[in-house]
Amino acid sequence: MLTDADIRLPPPFRLVTLREVGDAFAHAKQNAADEGAGTLVFVGRFDLAEFAVVLEPDEPLALARRSFIACMAALADTLTAHAPPETDIRIEWPDAVRVNGGLVGGGQFAWPADANENEPPAWLVFGAMIRLVSMSGVDAGLHPLSAALEDEGFTESGAERLMESFARHLMVMLDSWQERGFPAVTTSYLRHLAPPEDKKDRRSLDENGNLLIRRIGKAEAERRQLMPLLATPSWLDPKTGGPRL
Repeated sequence: MLTDADIRLPPPFRLVTLREVGDAFAHAKQNAADEGAGTLVFVGRFDLAEFAVVLEPDEPLALARRSFIACMAALADTLTAHAPPETDIRIEWPDAVRVNGGLVGGGQFAWPADANENEPPAWLVFGAMIRLVSMSGVDAGLHPLSAALEDEGFTESGAERLMESFARHLMVMLDSWQERGFPAVTTSYLRHLAPPEDKKDRRSLDENGNLLIRRIGKAEAERRQLMPLLATPSWLDPKTGGPRL
């Protein structure tokens, strides 16, 4: 395990390290107002890469919630950068991450309970959790829909290095957003999104980050709302507090 001094984050990130029993997402939410934008909370574990980042957007919450899309795209880009060649890394709408078809974790998102949709929120928090090593003690064949990075050939991807890489990729993503608008984020996210059941379907994201699916022969696009799905992460096992098996 690396020490805090070994971890190098780009500006403006500031590292907060918790013990192995800590909860990065919960800590970031509880302390977001005091610790401010750029705080990156990290839990030192060898089996999971677990971290959370505090953001302070300057646009109304209804639009600022799109930051979740940017963070998920950065998370997928991070894993792609560390993956062996030909590894298939996909986002399962909207929040889960799969590697070669197996669930490794995902992202979660929070904002103040009293935030107004039409005003900038005081803070946003994105939390990520990626399974590095399987600790179930059960034959992997019994859980074919789950995976761990170690089993998928990620030999040089410890939790600290993934967090560092995520910080860099998130900065690139946010810079692209600022320079080229939200479509730049959309392009990256959709590139990682798991393919539709019907390959003829065309997908896009609207200005609020909702998924639009256009099917041949139908004039109206099917809209899948983002906000309701953020309330309960699809990939998180509430009993274990980690990615589902």
